[in-house]
Parts: sequence; C-alpha cells; structure tokens
Amino acid sequence: MAKLKMKSFTIAALRKDRKFLIEHLQDSSIVQLSSCKESKDGFRKIDCTSREQVFERYRINAEKALKILDGVSPEKTSLLASFSGRREIDPDEIGVIAETADDMAAYCNKIIALDKTITENAAEKVRIKTSLALLEPWRELDIPLASEDTDSTEIIIGSVPRLITEKELATELAKDSSLSFDLEVVSASREITCFVLFVLKGQKEAAESILRSIGFSYPTVSCNGTPQTEIEKYNEKLIELDSESDEAHKKIEAMCEKREDIKNASDYYSIRAEKYRAISTLDHSAHAVIITGFIPEEDMPRLERICSRVDSCVLEFEDAPEDAPVKLKNNAFSQPAQGIVTMYATPNKEDIDPTPVLAFFYYFFFGMMFSDAGYGLLMTGICALLIKKFKPEENMRNNLKLFEYCGISTFIWGLVYGSIFGNAPAVYYNHFTGKNITMADILPWPILDQKKDAMTILIVSIAFGLIHILAGMACKFYILWKHGDKKGALFDVGSWMLLLVGVAVGAAGTKLGDGVKYAGIGIALFCVAVLILTQGRDKKNPIMRLFSGIVSLYDITSYVSDLLSYSRLLALGLTTGVMAEVFNLLSEMLGKSVIGIIPMTLVFILGHLINIGLNALGSYVHTMRLQYVEMFSKFYEGGGKPFEPFSLNSKYIRIKEENKK
Repeated sequence: MAKLKMKSFTIAALRKDRKFLIEHLQDSSIVQLSSCKESKDGFRKIDCTSREQVFERYRINAEKALKILDGVSPEKTSLLASFSGRREIDPDEIGVIAETADDMAAYCNKIIALDKTITENAAEKVRIKTSLALLEPWRELDIPLASEDTDSTEIIIGSVPRLITEKELATELAKDSSLSFDLEVVSASREITCFVLFVLKGQKEAAESILRSIGFSYPTVSCNGTPQTEIEKYNEKLIELDSESDEAHKKIEAMCEKREDIKNASDYYSIRAEKYRAISTLDHSAHAVIITGFIPEEDMPRLERICSRVDSCVLEFEDAPEDAPVKLKNNAFSQPAQGIVTMYATPNKEDIDPTPVLAFFYYFFFGMMFSDAGYGLLMTGICALLIKKFKPEENMRNNLKLFEYCGISTFIWGLVYGSIFGNAPAVYYNHFTGKNITMADILPWPILDQKKDAMTILIVSIAFGLIHILAGMACKFYILWKHGDKKGALFDVGSWMLLLVGVAVGAAGTKLGDGVKYAGIGIALFCVAVLILTQGRDKKNPIMRLFSGIVSLYDITSYVSDLLSYSRLLALGLTTGVMAEVFNLLSEMLGKSVIGIIPMTLVFILGHLINIGLNALGSYVHTMRLQYVEMFSKFYEGGGKPFEPFSLNSKYIRIKEENKK
C-alpha cells in the first residue's frame, strides 16, 4: 500500500570527489549506505576510527559543558518549547559553525576545567572540615600533635572515648608505682577526653599498656604546628577555596552567552563523526572510491542530480535484495498513525503497510472511547493551534495531527452520544433556570444515551469490531493472493471471513426476519463444510484430512474472544461520560449561591481536566491494543529493517527543508 519501492545503487567516482559526494548525500538524507564485508580486488577500507573518535570526544565535551552551564545557570524555556523542535538554519550557516568549532572546543575544555576546579575544591573542603573536626578537641594544646620525645622524657598524646577526669586518669596510671609522669587533660566531653602525658625515658610502653586498658588511642590527625595554628591555616584555606570556586563559578556564568554556539558546535561534531563513520564503510583504491547503499525509487532523480555535478562519476541502480530496508510513505490522513505501526514493528518484505487501514480505525475507535464533543473540540483546537504557532518537526507534528484527528472523531461521537462536557449544558441550564431537561431535549437530533442504550451500543461496538477483524483478514487475503497462494487466500482466510459474515447476518436476522436469519445460517453452514473439507488439505490420509478440518473449527473460539474485546468501546465511552457527569454534579452542588460560582467553576475545570487526562490516556492505550492484538494478529508479521538515511543527525539544529531539495 505505502511501502516505497527500494533500489540498490552503486557510485564509482574519483577519490578527490569523495568529500563533495559524502557531504551532499548526508545533507540530502535520501540514501542508506551499506558496506560489504570484503572489498573488491584493488580496493580496501580506510580506517577513520581515530578521526571519528576525535569528533565524538569533542561532542561529548560539548554536551558535558552544556550540562555544566545548565547546572550553573539553567536555560529559560517555556513549557511549550518542546513543540518547536530544533532551531532551523540555512545550509550556509553550517560553514559558519565549522569556522568557530575549534574555538568552541576550547571554550568547552575551559568550562570543564573550571567545573573540575569547583568539584575538586568541594572535595578538598570536605577533607579540611573533617580535619578541623578532628583538631577541635586539641585546640588548647600548646605543643604540636607530632611532638617528638626529648633525651629524658617521652610524650604520649591521645584520647579515650568517654568522659574521664584528670584525677581518675592519674589514678589509673598510678597503679604502676614505677611510673613517673606528668599529665594534662586538654579537653573533655561525654564522647572523648583528650590529654597529653609525659613519662621518663623507657616508661612509655608501660604507660601505653595501662592506657589501652581504658580504650586509649592516638589522634587520627597529625600536625607539625600547634593545633590552634593548624586550625587557623585550615580556615584560611577554606576561605581561599571558596574564593577560587566563586571565581570559577562566575567565569562559567559569563560563558553562558556561548550556550547556543556550543550547541551548534556539538551538532557539527556529531555530523563530522557520522561522516567519518560513513567513510570507513566505503571501498577505496589509490584514485577511486565506491559508494553503495539503498535509495527509495522516487528519490533516484535527486541522486542522479547530485552525481551529475561530479566529473567522471558513474551511477548504477539495481533491484534491491529481499533484506533491503523498508521506508513507508502515506498521505496526510494516514501519516500521523505511521508511528503506531513502526512502534509495533516495521513491515517485512511479505507484509503490506497497514498504516492506511490502522489510521481509519484508530481515529474511529479513539473517538468512540473518548466520546465527548467538548473534549474532542478542545483537543482538536489545541493541537491545531500548536501546529500553527510552533511549526513543529515531523515527528511532533505527526503526534499532534494524530490527536487532532482523534479529536475530530471524539467530537463526532460526542454528538452521537449527546455528551458535551458530559451533560454540562443540561445541568447548568437546569441549575440557573430551575427547569428539568436532559441532553436529549437540548440537542435537535436523536442520541444514543450511554447509560440507557448500553446494550445497543454494545451491539454496535461488536459490529464495528467484526468489521475491524474482517479488514485485517482482508489484508491477509490480499497478501496471500498477491504471493500466489490463492488456495490459502480462499480456503484459509476467505472461508472464515464468509463464516463470520454468515454468523453476523444470522444474528441480525433475529431482528430483521426469518429470511435473513436462514440466509445467514446457510452461509455459515456452507463455510463450515468448506473449512472441514479444505483445512487438512496438506494431509495425504483422507481420515486425517477430515479430522484436521473438524479440529480447525475450534478457531471460532478465538474469533468470539476477539469480538468480545470490543466491548471496551462501550466501557471506556461509558466511563468518560459517567465521570464527566459526576464532576458536573459536584460542581453544581457548590454553586448554590453567588459566591459558590467560583468553587463551582474551579471544580468543573479541574474535574474535567482530570477526566481528560485519565480517559485520553486510556483511549490511546486501548485503541492501540485493538490494533495490535485484534487486527495485526490476523495478517501482520513485521520484522523488517527500517530505512535509516545517512543524514545530518543533529540534536539542536536542522537544515531548512526547502533548501534540501
């Protein structure tokens, strides 16, 4: 349906023209380059990994610098900025960006170095503050913690992990009557007692033995000066580090004006890295280069125009092999739903593109589930406004278009169900006039009440589900017929389609008359006979053939299960309507007075916003499930490789489309 025919191409050109060809192919985004594992005789691959890594490193540094700038001075953007996408530039601006790329690399390195200084200073401050905390109990000590012994005395400086008085400590030491000592407690608290002990030469070991019995330990910090002197030095160092970090912070802030230039450079580095990655896949000889890949058939004239601008360039096209990548193209109505298809899987060579079929049913079922004219009008209006105001890129535009079309469907189904912000018009008309009317009285057309006509809506939902399943089966019929399996198309798919139609006609006949009912039963019985006779046609044994045909009828249970899945069309539509009516009732209860109009309005707005958020998400997910499980299971296999064009893969800038033609 909408799979573009793919061609293989081969370009043979002089090596001096390689730069021109690669850059124009990258800019045009019309080809996917391919590489043979083994080069032809006389040709070889050129390893450009080192150059690629250089630009990749520049790009990583640029992204790191941007992250640092955002941490220091976050970029001010609006909540709606994401709809605008990348900044659009003229192709000529790429040259300007290239000229400043080296300067931006230097800026990035400087930003990273300044940030490293701030980080290292922060780590150093933590270390200093830890040392200060350890030195604080020793502040009053008037000798260095690393004091050395004298010729006649030995020094023990340490602490015990509890509160102990100088007298108690002296008593412990006095237990060894041979000890001669002088003791001074420097500081004491509930957690630690710090002291200095002087003993005669040769008595240090005995003193340490007594002290260890009460939990003695040496200081974990050491200094050559007095603790007070070291504390002052550390405090001066903290001030110095703070000043250095503040200066680095200010320099980084000053570089925020280069943010856009760094973004541009980051994309330039990415483009260059991609270019050298592509060159590594090409076959080179001393004077020539060969470029191979895939291109959609419709883009072949553009490639011919590019090659015509190069002297001595030979371009050849061939039919693409079976494992060629797949590119989809759909009209304006179907294109927004293409992302839902590729989210599931890319079509393989046997598949058709299901996007046109999926698009119609996706919009249709989403509207049936969301089913409120007010919500649909709001959704459509917002999406259309965002598209017009921000002119988003293709992916975002497709997403907005998807919800715009879903909004239109929601609006139509809301009118069918008589739901406009639930029953808001009737509720507030009755509230302010004292009358008692319903939405059916207000609207000039007959409506399906989701509560009163639930059974009718359920039947309609299952009927639409049958059409949906038949559409999937019709796709399978088409695929089999197209590939020459006409028996499979007629007997394996066509018979089941006709059987389901016969059952539906028979069911409808209970209301339309016996003639219709018996016609449906006749069609169904005929199809049952066909299935019994044909489903085991690959078996040689006639008994096994008949048995296989009978067993195949068990598949009817899966079709019944699939059809029942469409009851969610009723369930989600009913949920949306009932929740809307509940919020209308709550808001009306608050609006009994003039002052109450304010909370009434707030509850109305907040309640419906909650309802929109919850049920729009539910409709999105469940509609997708119906496509993937109920329809795709009938014919779609996927597993194809998506077409990935060699292009300017950028994060912040994009080339104006009109200049890329």
